[in-house]
Amino acid sequence: MKENLNIKVEAPIYTVVADVTFAQVDAWFEHTRRDLKMDIIYPEDKTRKYPCIVWICGGAWAVMDKSAHMAYLSELARSGFVVASVEYRTTNEGKFPFQLMDVKAGIRYLKAHSERFHIDVEHFGVMGESAGGYLTAMAALVDDKSYDVGAFTEYSSKVQAACPWYPPADVTAFQYPTPEMAAAAPESLLLGKNVALYKEEAMKICPVTYVSKDAPPFMIIHGDQDHTVPFRQGELLHDNLEAAGVEVKLLVLEGADHADVSFFQKEVWERIIAFFQDKLITGKE
Repeated sequence: MKENLNIKVEAPIYTVVADVTFAQVDAWFEHTRRDLKMDIIYPEDKTRKYPCIVWICGGAWAVMDKSAHMAYLSELARSGFVVASVEYRTTNEGKFPFQLMDVKAGIRYLKAHSERFHIDVEHFGVMGESAGGYLTAMAALVDDKSYDVGAFTEYSSKVQAACPWYPPADVTAFQYPTPEMAAAAPESLLLGKNVALYKEEAMKICPVTYVSKDAPPFMIIHGDQDHTVPFRQGELLHDNLEAAGVEVKLLVLEGADHADVSFFQKEVWERIIAFFQDKLITGKE
């Protein structure tokens, strides 16, 4: 049987480029250097520029895999975006602010190479889960040049929309059986000190500290049965942003636990795509 198709070309080819080095950082007790890498999905389309969304993997700041969610990120890309998943140093390599510096370095690299990947440098979004949700919020809220270190510092690391999933927003609000037991908690390893005993210093690494009226639009996604990052953390970030007059929505997944399968259902990703399309595509037309 023969069948002829007259195909109307409406979408570009999307290409995945893996392990792109975007920065070099100190490693092995500062004796050596290593590459930080990202995976990029971009359209083979030279006729226009596309908004870019940066994804940040979670893992308690102790472990991460930039390639773990590429199946879902590819669907996001095919909705009209360049998508990049960035690596950052974990807490066995260094404490805060290395992690935020790495994310900001990734954003600047993408802007510096916008022609190569057909990126609209004025329309960037950021999204991540758990520790990556925390870094999502920090990348969107912290506008301080001291965190922009390394290459391409002539470019801004500002973003125009943020979608953190179950983000730690105020690490001083976490509950521990005793203050001393907080010493081994992931948030204490991030700070380099016990967050329960050094609350003033701990507040300096909290997203809620950096909320201002100048923050970009947020959509926070959190399960109301989260046993790792309490749902109250997402509420705190939402309430602080709302009080500051920032456009913000808290999408509550009923019955969902931390990193629950619920977050990877079609309905949730449709909400994510709609949010970024509204803030990064429709808003610029």
